Amino acid sequence: MDTIDALLLARIQFAFTISFHIVFPALTIGLASYLAVLEGLWLKTQNKVYLDLYHFWIKAFAVAFGMGVVSGLVMAYQFGTNWSGFSRFAGGITGPLLAYEVLTAFFLEAGFLGVMLFGMARVGPGLHLMSTIMVSLGTLMSATWILASNSWMQTPQGHQVIDGRAVPVDWFAVIFNPSFPYRLTHMVVAAFLATALVVGAAAAWNLLRGRDNAAVRKMLAMAMGMVLVTAPIQAFIGDLHGLNTLEHQPAKLAAIEGHWENEPGKGVPLILFGVPDMEAETTKYALEIPNLGSLLLTHSWDGHVAGLKEFPRQDRPNSMVVFWSFRLMVGLGLLMILLGAIALWLRWRGRLYDSRAFQRFALVMGPAGLVAILAGWTTTEVGRQPWVVYGLQRTADAVSPHALGTVGVTLAIFVVVYLLVFGAGTTYLLRIMAKGPETGEGSHPVTGGPGEMRHPMRPLSGAPEQLDPAPSAAGPKGGY
Repeated sequence: MDTIDALLLARIQFAFTISFHIVFPALTIGLASYLAVLEGLWLKTQNKVYLDLYHFWIKAFAVAFGMGVVSGLVMAYQFGTNWSGFSRFAGGITGPLLAYEVLTAFFLEAGFLGVMLFGMARVGPGLHLMSTIMVSLGTLMSATWILASNSWMQTPQGHQVIDGRAVPVDWFAVIFNPSFPYRLTHMVVAAFLATALVVGAAAAWNLLRGRDNAAVRKMLAMAMGMVLVTAPIQAFIGDLHGLNTLEHQPAKLAAIEGHWENEPGKGVPLILFGVPDMEAETTKYALEIPNLGSLLLTHSWDGHVAGLKEFPRQDRPNSMVVFWSFRLMVGLGLLMILLGAIALWLRWRGRLYDSRAFQRFALVMGPAGLVAILAGWTTTEVGRQPWVVYGLQRTADAVSPHALGTVGVTLAIFVVVYLLVFGAGTTYLLRIMAKGPETGEGSHPVTGGPGEMRHPMRPLSGAPEQLDPAPSAAGPKGGY
């Protein structure tokens, strides 16, 4: 029992730390590309609004980047401390992939980050734009290597198991395993979409508080344009990802859909809501739509999808968890599509910046992209159980042989430290975004020097001492 409990606590600890970590890299991926677009538009049009937005969002990027690096270091150490069995079995594959991330993405980011953050007045505009682009490429390369490693754990190929260890024999097959293209595109688009929602929420917050200027309006328009484009694309990629999961991880898909028994030759219903019961092997209180499951999952009216009873009990993921985490992700995705559609309609009617009801909707949807990412990762990782490397190594065989008390103490320490450190960092990040962009912020001199006044470029000077109180009659009123 102690071994099982220690395993559960080790899984909770890893889930807790990775949940904090994934949020910040998702923001840095999206913000880095957004900053590259802003600087490129400024150099092309010489419109100072783009420069104001660049200087505003680079502060948020710097804070998110720092927290992403710190949380990522903890993730790497856990492979050795809590998951030594996994490191011993798969280290020959995952180790080099993580090393490639350092040698490419991290070095690229480290080489150009300083120029990007502090060099606008010290290097030429072309070189500074190149630095911003290089940092954005670095974030995308980092995601590529991380997703290659994770995808191999989901759909392993290109290896041989020799003396109880996974040995790479074909690196091309290892990296470009069957689920890699879908996971990479799904994650990158999710990062762009989540960032657009955060940017849109910041704009909506400022409009609701009466800070209506050209920079805030441009910020809202660009964010809603990105949501309008990327939300349907994400739904399409998710459909392709589902077909890949059906082929390579059918037990995961059965758990996601809450299906236990499906007769060959008969259409599979789509279960909208229900309560999967792992012991009773049924989904209680199921609300079903006949044949729609087959149509969505197989693109045929009577396509067959395996039920969980076709797999041994010890090989079944926890359907209760992934059933609801998947529906949370999909539900938020539908709301994102709705948000983009309403923004398009309001833009066509000339009321995008006047509708306070829409602005409240955009504000509430601000964290939706990050929550959807967490729900998607929960679906992916819990759905892979009981395997840490699908079909090759069970999670119970991957954990380090720690006592229950040891894992419990470290988990408690992680919870306290993370809530203090990242709670403070997140609060500060929100304060930066709530402040709003300043008109002409990019026009301040940054030469500095002894005895000279300068407009600070440090991210930690980006937030006000306190947020301005909401005006009693702020902004235009109205609804849809």
